Amino acid sequence: MDALLQKLRSGKIAYGTCLIAGSSVWLSGISGADLDFIFLDTEHIPADRSALSSTCRHLDALGIAPVVRISNPDPFLACQALDAGARGIVAPYIETAGQVRALAGAVKYRPLKGEKLQALLSGSETLSPEMERYLAGYNLGNMLIANIESVPAIANLDEILAEPGLDGVFIGPHDLSVSLGIPEQYGHPDFEKAVGTIVSKTRAAGKHIGIQFWTDPSEQIRWAGRGLNMVIHSNDLTFFRQKLEADFSAIREGISKLNR
Repeated sequence: MDALLQKLRSGKIAYGTCLIAGSSVWLSGISGADLDFIFLDTEHIPADRSALSSTCRHLDALGIAPVVRISNPDPFLACQALDAGARGIVAPYIETAGQVRALAGAVKYRPLKGEKLQALLSGSETLSPEMERYLAGYNLGNMLIANIESVPAIANLDEILAEPGLDGVFIGPHDLSVSLGIPEQYGHPDFEKAVGTIVSKTRAAGKHIGIQFWTDPSEQIRWAGRGLNMVIHSNDLTFFRQKLEADFSAIREGISKLNR
């Protein structure tokens, strides 16, 4: 299934959210939201391979692309996530072009491995037309996304974006704010400048870009106006908490009025 990549390449915006809870019950609740992808974070959220595979297969059956953030930028972990059914791989805390190149070997050239793969990535060998066709079909729709979330990553961004195997970038707002020395100050001018730089450079390089916000939806709209084309809005537990707090606040206020 390469619907997500096709939509992005056609110039449209792709919409998604993050699932934290492991229960498959949540999956039935998202089917009517018209989402293009679901972000599954195995960096910060504990999930074994069986649970991840079950979630990815369920999402795939719903026509929603599972995009998995692996726990560290390791090509071996990327292959495992793809074997589990991921359609996109998000690699956390990318800071060099070499990291992207190694991950591209896993995401774009699987199942090629070992010296043959390294020779291909280094440019010392090329693929035959038959192998090119095979690998393109085998990895059809696979996306490689780099988490850009540090000052060194911004300094190396031009080289990172020049890697041909990279499809897009996710901005990690929390880690980026910490690296900038302004933790969780998302309205700070330095944070705004950094995000603006990442967005403009990524789009100029012809890559796709998203940033996860969990507060007011207006932030997603504002950055979409500046080039963002992958909306990653909030997560299941935040939605639940926000609705729970709002409803019980209204209930308490209503009951208090009855008792006056």
